[in-house]
This record gives sequence, C-alpha cells and structure tokens, in this order.
Amino acid sequence: MASIETSAVGGGANGTPKKSARSADGRSFGAKAAPYLLLLPATVATLALLGWPLLKTVLLSFQNLNRRQLVMHLTEWNGFDNYKEQLTDPDFWAVTGRTVAFTLVNVVLIMAGGTLVGLLLNRLGKWMRLVLSVGLLMAWAMPVVAATTVYTWLFDQQWGVVNWFLDKFGWHSMADYNWMSDQYSTYFVIILLIVWQSIPFVAFNMYAGLTTIPKELYEAARMDGAGAFKIFGSVVFPSLKPFFLATTFLEVIWVFKAFTQVYAINAGGPENLTRNLPVHAFLEGSSGQHYGVGSAIAVLTILMLVALMAYYFRIMLKQEDEL
Repeated sequence: MASIETSAVGGGANGTPKKSARSADGRSFGAKAAPYLLLLPATVATLALLGWPLLKTVLLSFQNLNRRQLVMHLTEWNGFDNYKEQLTDPDFWAVTGRTVAFTLVNVVLIMAGGTLVGLLLNRLGKWMRLVLSVGLLMAWAMPVVAATTVYTWLFDQQWGVVNWFLDKFGWHSMADYNWMSDQYSTYFVIILLIVWQSIPFVAFNMYAGLTTIPKELYEAARMDGAGAFKIFGSVVFPSLKPFFLATTFLEVIWVFKAFTQVYAINAGGPENLTRNLPVHAFLEGSSGQHYGVGSAIAVLTILMLVALMAYYFRIMLKQEDEL
C-alpha cells in the first residue's frame, strides 16, 4: 500500500514526478508553434517576391548603371553619389513637394467623400443600399489601367463626352478644350480618377464600422438635443477613431505611390509638371536609362513611406496604451 501511495503521489516508482508535454499555460509546444508554421509559407513567398526586388533596388542605387554599363555588363559602384545628386537637385525636391501636396489633396477628398457615402449607406433602405453597393463595387473592382483609359476617353479633346456636355450646357469655349495641356486641368483629371476609385474602400469600411456602434448611443445623443454634426463629433468619430487612423494611413500609402494613373494620363506632363516620385523614378531610370539614379529615387520614396509608417505606428501604440 505504501508503495502504491508513493507511486500515485510521486508519479513514478522512485517518487519523481513525470514531465508533462504541456507548458505552464496548458498549451503544448505544437499548439504554440502552429500559428507560426501556418504563417511560414506566406512569409517565405513575401520575402521572395518583395524582399529580393527590394534588395536589388537598393544595390542598384549604389551603382553607376547607364546604357554603357548595361551593354558591357559592367558593375561600377559609386557609393552615395546617386543619393547626393538627387538630394541636391532642385527638380527632385520640386517633385517631392508636388507629391506631398498631391497626396494631401487626394486623401482629404477620399476620406471626406468615403465617409459621407458610408453614412449614406447606413441610412438607406435595403434595396437602395444594395444598388449603391453594387455601383461602388463596380468602380472599386475596375482595373486601374482600364479606368484610366476610360477617363482618357471621357476627357478627350475632340471626342470626349465631358467637353460635349459642357458645350451643350453653355460653356462653348470648352468644346475643344485640351485637358492635358495645363498642369491644373491634368491634375483635376488624375485626382478625379483616384478619388473615384478610392471612395468605395473607405465607404465600405465606414459602413462596417457604423454597424458596430450601439443604437443606444445615437438615441442618448438625440435626447440631449444633438444634431447630425454633433452626433458625428461625439458618437461616430470617437467610436471609429481607429478606423479613421488606419484608413487614412492606407490611403496615404495608396496615393503617395500612385503610378499608373499619373503615367497613363499624361506621363507626368505637361512639361513634367505633374510628375510624382514613382513616375519620376521610372522616367529617370527606365526611360532615361539611368538605372542607378532611378533606383536611388525609388529608395528615397520608400524611406519617406517608412517614416510615415513609423509615425503611424507610434500613434497606434499610444492609442492602445490609452485604452
């Protein structure tokens, strides 16, 4: 009996406890490692598809790689010369300033328009909401190149529908107006295209966020005499502040790196006055065959986005600490 009791209490013939395969929190090693193993294929694919091109871009930015070096298969390292050339070039800073202003205007319009459409989706009935959602999805799902081509047709100088409508409504001077001949009119077309394609994303996120707000908060605000603007400022915005931060950050990245719309509309023209940093990197690199310079511009663009990301994550961490 004594030996049985000793074995039962101690877990073994010698009274030593058996080692458990589970840790202190009750989970086995396999259970802990499962999430990381599931993420491993996606991580490897991301590093292969994104990490390697990024590394090659960084390496090219430290080289003097032009047409001669490319044809003769020469590798000429020039250190930080490409970066010094760009950081002391007034054209680079002019393009950077335009890119920042372009991003700011687009993001403000996208967030304002998307928020209003999201509020509208929340107020509409079932069938009208369905119709509007289908329209938003069609705009959102259209490929960027296809949408850019359509806008090019719409604003065509000779056959464009926009000029035809403006002429019919009394603006006869706009009958043969060339929208791509002026910096601001070209920007108007590009901004309209980007905002049109970006609003659905913000609107759907806004509508999804609105469905999580309890109706009791709206009723309490109305009982206090709050109007629509007061309800938005005291109920909607505080409840959806993480949504506004995350969505604004994503839109900043989306607009800051916009290439297809700017290049396909007018290739950064007229007279390079609508170039942004991605188009500038492409034109200096591939078109101008100064691949090292183009890579340096691309790396500087990435560093600017990294700085924005760091600021964003700092805000998010601060908000989590407050919660």
